[in-house]
Amino acid sequence: MAEQLVGAVTHYFGHANVAAVRITEGELHVGDTVHIAGHTSDFTQTVDSMQLDGTAVETAKVGYHVGMKVTDQAREHDQVFRITVD
Repeated sequence: MAEQLVGAVTHYFGHANVAAVRITEGELHVGDTVHIAGHTSDFTQTVDSMQLDGTAVETAKVGYHVGMKVTDQAREHDQVFRITVD
């Protein structure tokens, strides 16, 4: 398995377990597996849903700033990697 950097966490909303993620490279799709890693964060999960300005989206492209439900606490500046199977 390989990892491709797709973005970074810009904010974490603890009451809703949602991470705001800015996409900086490539694309992210609902159903992709992501690895979120930072100074104290390190977890893997499937992207179940994403929202852009309150609207559900299936794909996030470079420049998008999406909200994504997360299974663990994310922190600002955590990197978001899309896991690909070679």
